[in-house]
Amino acid sequence: MISPFSISGLPKIIFGEGRLSDVPELLQSLGKRVLIVTGGRSFRASLYWQGLVDALKGRGLSWEDMVVAQEPSPGLVDQAVRVYRHAGIEIVLGIGGGSVLDAAKAIAGLLPHGNSVMDHLEGVGPELPYRGPSLPFIAVPTTAGTGSEATKNAVLSMHGPDGFKKSFRHDLLVAKYAVVDPALLATCPPDLIAANGMDALTQLLESTVSTRANPLVDALALSGLGYVREGLLDWYEDGEKAAEGRAGMAYAALLSGITLAQVGLGSVHGLAAPLGALFPVPHGVACGATVAEATAINIRVLGEREPRSPALEKYAKIGRMFSRKHLDDDAARLFLVDMLREWTRKMKVQGLGAYGIREADLDLIVANSRGSSMKTNPIVLTDGEVREILLRCL
Repeated sequence: MISPFSISGLPKIIFGEGRLSDVPELLQSLGKRVLIVTGGRSFRASLYWQGLVDALKGRGLSWEDMVVAQEPSPGLVDQAVRVYRHAGIEIVLGIGGGSVLDAAKAIAGLLPHGNSVMDHLEGVGPELPYRGPSLPFIAVPTTAGTGSEATKNAVLSMHGPDGFKKSFRHDLLVAKYAVVDPALLATCPPDLIAANGMDALTQLLESTVSTRANPLVDALALSGLGYVREGLLDWYEDGEKAAEGRAGMAYAALLSGITLAQVGLGSVHGLAAPLGALFPVPHGVACGATVAEATAINIRVLGEREPRSPALEKYAKIGRMFSRKHLDDDAARLFLVDMLREWTRKMKVQGLGAYGIREADLDLIVANSRGSSMKTNPIVLTDGEVREILLRCL
């Protein structure tokens, strides 16, 4: 029997090389006044930026534009809402990595209302219900990692000893259109390919073994993992199949956003939140640095306490997929963990110690790791087991 499940709303997805050219027409269908949110450098320095600007002029559209150069904070979102609240903005266009898309998503949600995002941020402040409406939002990713173009949450951060990384989340924040053009990923440097690629891989893996997993999401996640297997290293190593790998990873990242939005994630993302809030660890690096050891601990603990868990069978299935061999379950799970370790080394993902984290810091990280992602991990880990993951990753 298939257990009951539900699927939340998704954007209309437009995928393929050259599909950025669709964006001006999509904008025109939604209004005449646009707020464009981009990253700090690469897109604006490309020919794509001038081409977009010229196309908007040709269609009689006017716009304001702003830059998000790092992970967005509540203060950045609130400032943007104050600046553009009365600028007649009808549509928000986000073009960039996950930080850009998250910021644009939150700004689109709050421009019609003018209040602070802190009113709605999970686990912070009054947590007032968001009732909408949101402005129409078009998401155009330029990296292959977070899948933010397909999610309903905007992740915002405050850094430092009292820092946090929390979500402004609502179905009304889902993009109207997600335009995924793999050509926009061509300028990604190797370290960004590695970090974002490991993030997408982790999201697909954790979605598959989530306690809320269902057959539809499993099918999407396994499809995405197949493209990670075929494409991530090819793209990272810039070989003959780099362009194919890039397109495959754009697709895999999109699917990872869809699957996480439906069923949640696991211990890696539970740890990534405090790692990124309390220390200067980029999100993708936090995932890449911890996914192998978190997977190893999950497999061990499931074997000890819940040997009939379907997650164990899924770990084995994914191990066989990546090995391309008919391994038995134990060997397949071992291969999966070893492969994750090897990919982390091969793509030079730094350990947590490179960001100033020491053994004395681990209890603080563990204490702040019990957010929403940890709640859908395939098994409840003790504080000692979570600490063991971190200790292995220093």
